[in-house]
Amino acid sequence: MMQDLMTSRLAGFHKLPVAERLAKVSRMLRLSPEESLQLDGTAGLPIETANQMIENAVGVFHLPLGLGLNMTVNNRDYIVPMAVEEPSVVAAVSFAAKIVREAGGFTSDADDSLMIGQVQVTRFGDPEVAKAKLLAHKEQLLALANSFHPAMLKRGGGARDIEVRVLPAPEGPTGEPLLILHLIIDTQEAMGANLINTMAEGVAPMVEEITGGKVYLRILSNLADRRLARSMCRIPVELMADFDLPGEQISEGIAQASRFATADPYRAATHNKGVMNGIDSMAIATGQDWRAIEAGAHAYACRDGRYTPLSRWTIEEGCLVGRIELPLALGTVGGPVKIHPGVQAALKILRVQSARELSMVMASVGLAQNLAALRALGSVGIQKGHMALHARCVAVTAGARGDWVEKVANLLVLHGHVKVEKAREILASLRPEEFAAATGTTG
Repeated sequence: MMQDLMTSRLAGFHKLPVAERLAKVSRMLRLSPEESLQLDGTAGLPIETANQMIENAVGVFHLPLGLGLNMTVNNRDYIVPMAVEEPSVVAAVSFAAKIVREAGGFTSDADDSLMIGQVQVTRFGDPEVAKAKLLAHKEQLLALANSFHPAMLKRGGGARDIEVRVLPAPEGPTGEPLLILHLIIDTQEAMGANLINTMAEGVAPMVEEITGGKVYLRILSNLADRRLARSMCRIPVELMADFDLPGEQISEGIAQASRFATADPYRAATHNKGVMNGIDSMAIATGQDWRAIEAGAHAYACRDGRYTPLSRWTIEEGCLVGRIELPLALGTVGGPVKIHPGVQAALKILRVQSARELSMVMASVGLAQNLAALRALGSVGIQKGHMALHARCVAVTAGARGDWVEKVANLLVLHGHVKVEKAREILASLRPEEFAAATGTTG
C-alpha cells in the first residue's frame, strides 16, 4: 500500500542529483511517467492551455518547484510541493519541520468551508427598517441563492444563512449609512469565488424589491474569517539547541521575537511575510488563489484594529509552543486544479483528501516557515542561514555550472564576500580546462 511506503523523512534528499530526487519521489508515490515529466518541467504547461486560462497569453513563466520534507500533521506525513524563487524557503521549512517532527509533529484543525458573499444596498430609507425586512425574508433569499447552484445544495453545501450589517457613512453623519447583506455560503471543496459571485448577483433583484433600494457591489469577501485554519506545535526546548547555543537560549530568542511582533506592526509585517513565504509557495504549487490568501491573511491580522502577527510563540512548562490561525480559502476542485497538469501532479504528491485537510497542512507549513526564520533571527541572525543558499545563486549568475556551482559557492562563503564580481574572479583564476568545465564551455 502507498500509505505504508510514504514518509516525509527523506534523509540526504538534498544531496541527490535532481533526477534521482524525482525518481525517488516518483517511485514512492507511484507517479506516472507523464506526472514525473510535469514535475521536472519537461512537459510543462501547453501554450494552448495557458491561452485558455488567461487573456493575451504569449508564453509560460516557470518557477522552481521544490519539496518541503519532514512534515507531520495530525500524525500523518506529507511531502509539500512548493513553487518559489527565493533561496532558503524550502530548506528552512524542511529543517523546522524536522525539529517539530521529533517533538511529535504539528496538531492542526480547520473550520468548514464557509465563505461570505456581500451585497451592497443604497437608497434604502431607514436602515433599521430595511435590515428588518431583509432578515424577515431570510428563507426566500436563501432559496433564491441556492437555486443558482442546485448541485452544490444536493452535496450538502450552498447558502446557509444571511447577516445584515449597517455601517457608518465614510463621509460622516451627513452621508447615507451602508447597508450590507452577507450571504454565508458553504463552498465545500471549492475555493468558491465564482459560485459566491453568482449567488450574490442572483439575489440582487430580490434585495432591491424587499428594501426599495438600489444594489451596487455583489461579490465575495476575501476576508474568509468563517474559514479559519489553525496549527500548533510543542517543542521541548532542548531540541532547539543549535549554533553552539543551548536550546533554552534559542527558544527565548524566538519568544522575544514573537513579543516584538505582537507589540510593533513594523515588525509584525515582516514576521507575517515569513509565514507567507511558506503558504504562498505551497499555494502556487497547488493551484490556489494566493492573492486572495494574502489579502485575507493580512486583513485578519488587523481584525482588532491594529496589525498583529498571525503566529505567536511562548515558552510553557519547558517547551517552545507555537500557534497560528489565519483564513485559508482553498479548493481541491475548479480553476487551475482542474486544467493545470502540473498542479494535478503536485496535489498527487501532497495526497490531501479535502480542502479542509489542505488548509491544515498549509497552516502548519506557515508555522514551520516562521519557526525557521525566528530561530535564525533570535540567535545568529538571518544572514548566516541565507548565505550559503544565496551564494549558489551568485555562482550561477557569474557563470558557474554543474558541480562547480557548489565549489564556487563554498569559496564565496569562505571569503565572506558573496558577490557576483568575486565569483567571476574565482572562475577567472581557474586553469583553462577547469574554466571550461566550470562554465560549461568548450574551451
